[in-house]
Amino acid sequence: MRTRTYRTTYADLVALSPHAVTWVWASLGITVLMLLPTLLSAFGLNMLTAIFVTSVGILGLNLLSGVAGQISLGHAGFLLIGAYAQAILTTDYRVPSLLAIFLSGLVAAVASLVVGIPSLRLKGLYLAITTLAFTFIVRHIVLFAEGITRGSAGMPLEALSVFGFSFKGDTRFYYAALFMVVLFILITLNLMRSRIGRAWLALRDHDTAARAMGIELMRYKLLAFMVSSFYTGVAGAMVALQTRFINVDTFSILISIEALAMVIVGGMGRVHGAILGTALIIFLPELLNISFAMAGDSFKTLMADRIYEVKGMMYGVVILLFLRLEPEGMAGIWRKLKRFWVQWPLSQ
Repeated sequence: MRTRTYRTTYADLVALSPHAVTWVWASLGITVLMLLPTLLSAFGLNMLTAIFVTSVGILGLNLLSGVAGQISLGHAGFLLIGAYAQAILTTDYRVPSLLAIFLSGLVAAVASLVVGIPSLRLKGLYLAITTLAFTFIVRHIVLFAEGITRGSAGMPLEALSVFGFSFKGDTRFYYAALFMVVLFILITLNLMRSRIGRAWLALRDHDTAARAMGIELMRYKLLAFMVSSFYTGVAGAMVALQTRFINVDTFSILISIEALAMVIVGGMGRVHGAILGTALIIFLPELLNISFAMAGDSFKTLMADRIYEVKGMMYGVVILLFLRLEPEGMAGIWRKLKRFWVQWPLSQ
């Protein structure tokens, strides 16, 4: 019987996947995603694009909170920095938009030092509150620096362009977002199997034992903040390119809560869990709308004015249900389904 638990060689331990069937399914999945624009409406295409763009940032938060064990509520702040960096670089300095995406990630990574260095000796709730305060600071800086950020008026952006080819339009930007999420999934998988990824896991599981093994805690904590912020900055740049207009109100504190919910619901520390959790939370409002429609027009009208309150309540309900019934999140559900299929008909 095939197993994914035991490895007999070091090459199997460090391989992205020792099973060829994994690459077959991955290639098939990417092929299906590339063909979907011919089948989906504009609404469905925008939903999938939002999932791809958001997944890039959630992969970064998953590295920080799920892999390295550093809880952060500053996701919205780094997302805002990446979005405004993209807008300023392309609008004011005429930097090519593709280059500006990665420069925006670097700007967010540098900005993470502001919260990362003072937080090196913090953990748990104290670290979460510190990162939350950072988000408030960034939002007020953007509002006050009107000469650079246009303040509360916001900033328009030009469409993504690569070597003269414009990605203006839903379908074209869909492929750009798909390429970015696949790229960052591969980067994340390679990072987690490296020395850095293993050090983060040791830091999460038992920092005292990690220090005894020679792992420099301060160095790897700061590196986790910078890498996570780079991912989030790139995601912010992609959000700006998708909406083509940014405003400070777009990046509310609720985004940080939603991002943490995506990591928890998907499964802490799991790459595919981050993708699944992102998809579930983004589709959650649509699932609510479908439920309201099935309940009747009167109930739908009654709840229309309370959709944001219901949406926030459902985030809490979903998190509580997963923590109580499936702590490993959707990644755990996927693992159990896969094990059932592989071991069938001997599954119990």
